[in-house]
Amino acid sequence: MKILVLGAGGVGGYFGAKLMRAGADVTFVLRDKRRRLIQEHGLSIEAPNDSFTVFPRCVTSEELAPDYDLIMLAPKSYDLADALSSIDGASSKGAILPFLNGLNHIALLDQRFGRRRVLGGVAHIAATLTATGAVRRLTALHSLTAGHRHADHESIAREFIAQCADADFDSYYSDDIEQVLWDKWVFLATLAGMTTLFQGTVGEIVATPYGAALACKIHDECCAIADRCGYPVNQSSRDKALAMLTEPGSTFTSSMLRDMKAGQRTEHEHILGEMVRRGIEHHVACDLIAMAYTRMAVSSPTSGQDAA
Repeated sequence: MKILVLGAGGVGGYFGAKLMRAGADVTFVLRDKRRRLIQEHGLSIEAPNDSFTVFPRCVTSEELAPDYDLIMLAPKSYDLADALSSIDGASSKGAILPFLNGLNHIALLDQRFGRRRVLGGVAHIAATLTATGAVRRLTALHSLTAGHRHADHESIAREFIAQCADADFDSYYSDDIEQVLWDKWVFLATLAGMTTLFQGTVGEIVATPYGAALACKIHDECCAIADRCGYPVNQSSRDKALAMLTEPGSTFTSSMLRDMKAGQRTEHEHILGEMVRRGIEHHVACDLIAMAYTRMAVSSPTSGQDAA
């Protein structure tokens, strides 16, 4: 299987490098600055007890041809529309496997490529780029889940997960990938909502008198929205999520909070704003998640006059 990876950040860079080290045929399509950096210094992965550097095959959008069986998309949600133009040369062939947050991207990709070509993918990882351009994994969590949304591409989704099994991260195949997408969105919206609203880690929040209860209420709101949209989060998934979201002493936080503190663009529209919009559409009370979204909308670099 020939795999094209769009993006070499926390998701694309980390999992692409791991797959490459396991022997997969991986090519990265990158902006020129990132490509020059990786060509000169390699793509470095920093993780507890496992730091390494690979020198992947990198191309620019102008060099692409329709030679790939699978195109793995891993840009930030707000960059997707622009990023898709960079794979025009390769996109007439192969399945599309996105690893983005929220669900807005699925409709956009279905419209552009057709539902039968668009797989579902979920990445679980907390990672960031260092000042030197390395991908640093921040926690023990590193897993990919993929599944087909049309029978025509079940085999390629399973083949991808089979290749992942040779790499040093957790990987899973799902026959109900759209439910997995909702489960991740509910968890991430809760985590992003509570950490940005309260400006702290999970441990700091739950150490306050009301923090844990408020975190649970945010999670309840998101679960109620998922349920009304036809994707109820089962009790096992709820219990697992809440254990992480209310763990005493946890240093866990969200990339949205890290991006906000760094003065960078955030995915608040795709993760929080869209959750609120779905809640309003289905008449679900979502005051806390709406409060978190409003907090981000006010503080975002693109809010106010910059939004135009």
